[in-house]
Amino acid sequence: MQALTIKIRFFPSRPDHLHQLGKEYIRVVNQLTETAKQLGAFPKMTTKDVQSILPSAVCNQAIQDAKTIFRKIKKLGVRPLLKKPVYFVNNQNYKVTDHSIAFPITIDGKTKKTTFRAILTARDLELLSKSKLGLMRIIEKSGKWYAQISVEAPTSKTNSENIMGIDLGLKVPATVVTSTGQTRFFGNGRQNKYIRRRYQQHRRKLGKLKKLSAIRKLGNKEQRWMKDQNHKISRQIVDTASQEGVSIIKIERLENIRKTARTSRKNAKNLHHWTFYQLQQFVSYKANLVGIQVVEVNPAYTSQSCPVCRKRNKAKDRRYECSCGFNAHRDWVGALNIMRQPVVDGNSLPA
Repeated sequence: MQALTIKIRFFPSRPDHLHQLGKEYIRVVNQLTETAKQLGAFPKMTTKDVQSILPSAVCNQAIQDAKTIFRKIKKLGVRPLLKKPVYFVNNQNYKVTDHSIAFPITIDGKTKKTTFRAILTARDLELLSKSKLGLMRIIEKSGKWYAQISVEAPTSKTNSENIMGIDLGLKVPATVVTSTGQTRFFGNGRQNKYIRRRYQQHRRKLGKLKKLSAIRKLGNKEQRWMKDQNHKISRQIVDTASQEGVSIIKIERLENIRKTARTSRKNAKNLHHWTFYQLQQFVSYKANLVGIQVVEVNPAYTSQSCPVCRKRNKAKDRRYECSCGFNAHRDWVGALNIMRQPVVDGNSLPA
């Protein structure tokens, strides 16, 4: 089983009312944890013991959340104080259809299971139909409302012995080589660099104008763009792996990528901001869903070792050349060597 979160946008007719319920939810949780802290133990209680405008099912979930937070207080000695409005509904009290979601809310003192128009993709519907549903979290972000549903999705199994190696970089975000002989280059490093530079210049201008709120919004927008790029690249990689019958994907262990990656001084800032780890996580969970195992390998010298004679050479620009006569694209060399790295040894770990 694979743990995932499905994010669904929906459209409440009274967003101010949902916002009020979200504030009430965190008020109840904070109050219960403070009471438990003063007593030294979490008291036995039901929804009848809690004064709140929340529906009983949601209030019960708030009690469970308060218990969880109180256990953390006992372990860490610090009581976290919730501030951002949120609203949790357990899997027995919400319903999702092709174009809507429904969950209980309280209106004028009466609890009613209310249906909201929602946007669901075909992938969302497929995962919801096949998965074990968990909690639903209602949040508001930049004026938009989302339902985040945690699910445990079943994973399939692939029995072939084909392998794929992935080399990550800035100029070419991901280069893949498979044991069937396929080579693919994913992403556009030049475009990425151009977009990042535009965000950086815009932030600099806003900084001179002391517009801190606008800088934060711009940072969130840039992160969303980067996340979207990583989602698209990881989807293309996993689709290619499925088409080629790959059973194992080998990726670099990223512990020291910022020290060992090939980069110039002008690319250093891009390197330190690009989310290599996020891309690997996206590849990992999408591959697991289709039964492809993902493992980490030691990337030491994979970009320098000749695939033919194993002699180490440093690539010049985009070409790798060896004295034995071998020459090729340097990212292809890295991906090929990663693919050939042994899976079961002290340097290879499950991703």
